[in-house]
Amino acid sequence: MKILLTGSSGFIGQHLLPRLREIGEVHELKSDLKMHYAVKEEVAHVKPDIIVHLAARTEVQESFYEQVEFSEVNYVGTVNLIEACRGVDPMPYFVFASTMEVYGWQPISDEVEQTGTYVNSVAFDENTQPNPNAPYAVAKYGCEKYLEYAQRAYGLEFASFRQTNSYGRKDNDYFVTEQIISQMIKGDSCNLGYAEPYRNFIYISDLLDAWMAVIENRASCKGNFYTIGPDDPRKIKDCADYIARQLDWTGTINWDSKPPRHGEIYWLNSNHNLLTSKTGWKPKVSYEEGIERTIHHWKQILT
Repeated sequence: MKILLTGSSGFIGQHLLPRLREIGEVHELKSDLKMHYAVKEEVAHVKPDIIVHLAARTEVQESFYEQVEFSEVNYVGTVNLIEACRGVDPMPYFVFASTMEVYGWQPISDEVEQTGTYVNSVAFDENTQPNPNAPYAVAKYGCEKYLEYAQRAYGLEFASFRQTNSYGRKDNDYFVTEQIISQMIKGDSCNLGYAEPYRNFIYISDLLDAWMAVIENRASCKGNFYTIGPDDPRKIKDCADYIARQLDWTGTINWDSKPPRHGEIYWLNSNHNLLTSKTGWKPKVSYEEGIERTIHHWKQILT
């Protein structure tokens, strides 16, 4: 079995690559996704059975200031890759990394923004109507619609993850969990953005297991977009406070010290019911255990 992997140097890609090599012959995409003919030629040359498409610009905050670049890489690049599949017979199974950000604004987001909390927790699933509210999310939702079009128009088989915030990075402290941990380890002040939004989080090993479940269960998983949970919403402020306690950190958190995020979304939370019904997969690592593992790593490299 031949597998073509994009984004092999990214957070998920570098961890998923060894697992994919256990089940097939892996080719790492070398072409610039924005170069249509180069992508088309490379895909035709490899003739993959499966395409695992992870490559993307994923820094949501930056997409508000680099809108065109995010659209070109994330949307146009994905369209180029999807269209390249038409040159392979049979067409490959296309597994795509979307995002929970496609849900964007929902009524509960206004509730949380206005009150700082919520009355009833809501977990988005595959039946929740997307309403993307960031250039990054708009591009990803556009990719989802293109996958649906490709399925109808020429029978492309696909599966897609509307991924939760993942953590457990070992070499990148841009994203919120690692950013909090690394800043607290390095000093007495921690500069963060908004305190009030709620997010759910998935540890990297659970995320990799989910990807492998969808890749290895092609027949039962094709044609769906999957939320992956866990249904465990946490306020960013509470996450920072929890990490501070685990580190015995008594410094100062400077909230709202990042550039404003236009149209901030105050609630993103999902379940994993459909994916579990299709594959039996469930998250295994609790938030507390995942944070402990991530802290342990960053302590090793920063102290």
